[in-house]
Amino acid sequence: MFKKPFCYLLLSGFLFFSIYFWFYLSNSNVTELISRYHDLLKAEGVYSHLSNDSEFWDNKTLTKNNETNVSLVREELNKCPDPSPLLVGPFTVEFSTAVSLESVRKENPHLQEGGRYKPDDCIALQKVAVIIPFRYREEHLKFWLHYLHPFLQRQQQDYRVYVVTQHGDGTFNKAKLMNIGFTEALKEYDYDCFVFSDVDIIPMDDRNLYRCFSQPRHLAVSLDKFGFVLPYLQIFGGATTLSTEQMKKINGFSNTYWGWGGEDDDISRRVTYKGMTISRPDSVIGKCRMIQHIRDEKNDLNIQRFDRMANTFYSMDHDGLNSLEYKIVSVEKLALFTKITADVGEPPK
Repeated sequence: MFKKPFCYLLLSGFLFFSIYFWFYLSNSNVTELISRYHDLLKAEGVYSHLSNDSEFWDNKTLTKNNETNVSLVREELNKCPDPSPLLVGPFTVEFSTAVSLESVRKENPHLQEGGRYKPDDCIALQKVAVIIPFRYREEHLKFWLHYLHPFLQRQQQDYRVYVVTQHGDGTFNKAKLMNIGFTEALKEYDYDCFVFSDVDIIPMDDRNLYRCFSQPRHLAVSLDKFGFVLPYLQIFGGATTLSTEQMKKINGFSNTYWGWGGEDDDISRRVTYKGMTISRPDSVIGKCRMIQHIRDEKNDLNIQRFDRMANTFYSMDHDGLNSLEYKIVSVEKLALFTKITADVGEPPK
């Protein structure tokens, strides 16, 4: 007589435990699914943040077909080849057809704000700051930007152009402006190479590499002004490169050359006195054109230049980067270049 109640009890127990295990397992799965869902949301947020972080992605590239998912793998870029496969060699340089800043902007769509460029498919061999000491030469600057931006991009340089302008109409001090450009550029980026170029010097061959070498480099080797012949062996002006280390070793340029002339020969002597030599491309690759012009106002011949050069050996350790004094008036990040305007003071009476 106990069989039926026992069976009912056994069946009830079985049903109870079945329902319990079903509820437990179901609840565990839901919990796990919820947990996984939250994890995915977290992962999506992290990768969304990284994808908008330009500094993180600067040297990264997407995997095939640019597919994006939680397990996205990024591939390190390689160094740019040397020489660049984009070089064309000699090209025509002429100044008879006017250019505009607007046309230069359209010709260089990959430029970033402030005249910055870096290749997107490889890592440039050097980080290059191009320093142009400047005043009153707007038309010359247009030609320089027209020719040099594509020139530097074909060389696959990671570069920015700095146009360093002297405030006011006092006597021009080109060398001091170059020291200012060097100092201010290093506050923005860890440049390892500096190109110092006059605004009227245009290279005619993109194999003339605007980057630094083991020795200071003279780029404007064969100027049309001199019949495409090097006028004298010690010349070191027009367009030159110095690495950050080389620039610091010679204490930069002298700050005491007011007016036209002398600062280029002074820097040549500094290089020699510090045990370095001037390197150059050959006279074919080093061909350049100079835009003809009359001397600017407030840039008269420096009649003290020879006396100052005679004392370079004794003055270079205390006249240069370590004695540089100036005031920044403005810094403007324009489409084609960074414009730095500086008050350089006045020459001593």
